[in-house]
Amino acid sequence: MSTEQRLAQLGLVLPPSSAPAGSYVAALRSGPWIFLSGKAPSPVDGVLPRGKLGREFSAEQGYAFARTAALELIAALRAELGSLDEVVQFVELQGSLHTVPEFEAHAEVLDGASDLLLQLFGPVRGRHVRSVVGVCSLRKGVPLTLKATVEIRPAAATP
Repeated sequence: MSTEQRLAQLGLVLPPSSAPAGSYVAALRSGPWIFLSGKAPSPVDGVLPRGKLGREFSAEQGYAFARTAALELIAALRAELGSLDEVVQFVELQGSLHTVPEFEAHAEVLDGASDLLLQLFGPVRGRHVRSVVGVCSLRKGVPLTLKATVEIRPAAATP
């Protein structure tokens, strides 16, 4: 089953690929790699979530935010490639969580994104390394951002 078919089977709808928030690009190809710029969670009822994990939001809510931020990453990837079937493997996922100092559920929150990648791309192509840090501030006060590095088929490497 293709990744595009799996996306439909899972009932996942990708948001429109959002424009960068500054002077950079959402996705950059370099050889067989695509580097995806940071993405925040999707708006909830049309409003971008703002606040800190451990204060305004629980780890469970953070898990859901990480899942929607992963959909935002995947939307940028599809916009760059035209099809998710060009993905060889999600290689690396990095998360920055806007947290209170005593928050310690970083891994559980980022599992929202990791679990989605494994569901969509499978246990081989969706498997990745990752890192996550807690930070005192993120743009527009969002609770987290994600960025990723993805390996693509050689034929897709040339835009």
